[in-house]
Amino acid sequence: MSSGAISIIARAGLPILTRLDPEFAHDFGLAALRRLRPLLAAQEFAAGLAVRCCGLNFPHPLGLAAGFDKNGDCLDGLGALGFSHIELGTVTPRPQPGNPRPRMFRIPGERALINRMGFNNKGVDHLVAQLAGSRYRGVRGISIGKNFDTPLERAQDDYVACLRKVYLAADYIAVNISSPNTLRLRELQSSDGLGRILGALLEERAVLQDRYGKRVPLLVKVAPDLTAEQLSALAQDLRSLQIDGVIATNTSIDRSGLGRSPAAQEQGGLSGAPLHPQSLRVISQLRAELGNGFPIIGVGGIVSADSALATLRAGANLIQVYTGFAYRGPALLAEILEALPS
Repeated sequence: MSSGAISIIARAGLPILTRLDPEFAHDFGLAALRRLRPLLAAQEFAAGLAVRCCGLNFPHPLGLAAGFDKNGDCLDGLGALGFSHIELGTVTPRPQPGNPRPRMFRIPGERALINRMGFNNKGVDHLVAQLAGSRYRGVRGISIGKNFDTPLERAQDDYVACLRKVYLAADYIAVNISSPNTLRLRELQSSDGLGRILGALLEERAVLQDRYGKRVPLLVKVAPDLTAEQLSALAQDLRSLQIDGVIATNTSIDRSGLGRSPAAQEQGGLSGAPLHPQSLRVISQLRAELGNGFPIIGVGGIVSADSALATLRAGANLIQVYTGFAYRGPALLAEILEALPS
């Protein structure tokens, strides 16, 4: 079965899924894709779309953001749709249920979602086991975080524990210190917090690199709500620490771009079209601050080919989708890939 056939099935099913509870619809869609995976053919892409970033080869710039497949349960099915890279997680050392339901809310008129999932996942050991059995040959990113009950002053222990477990299975590792749904997590974006977390991770990576003869890039995922001054300080820290790249951005706590939908008042992180201007602002400033050679993955509000191209023009080397994919399915991939300049 081709990705085109899957797109037709998805277009037929999406109207039904959008009438269901958002989290149930998400889980149902992943389960369906797992069942269809044996029927999916591997995708091929024009050589002119290839990108080299962080020392890795991507067949094209478009990937899937963290949060869609937290546990790696559907990596092969999602990969067969045509993503060049898939970022799994965010995963924590121990399994945790996340925040109470309901915790995901649609705002269809804005092409947006609000979620307060809270790093719900089956734990790093489950993710590693899923990766061991995967046939996906695209670039595999893994987003790591801390358990909700780990004190902030010991957060580095959780990040290092995850790093050790996923190191051999990952092509790159994303350090999630910017989710708004884990209490005080964003404090780790300060110079002190960043230095403590990344210092411990870089030290451990040096040990793992010597042990396994493999250097796995470390990228930091940042919030869209940082001020220009905070972004300047962050860029300086990233340069001084010699981190490998940045993912911009996570979800937002800002509601200024939303209308009067009742869901707009829910607590959590905002994703989708209203996030795009903030994401572009952050990417543009980081590109200016960090220079042309620093890898940036752009994510946030990419719901069409136009928004994808705008993110690339702002300075992103690669792009990722989440909410746009949740609303539009594989049709969004086809639209973006067709619009990419070769």
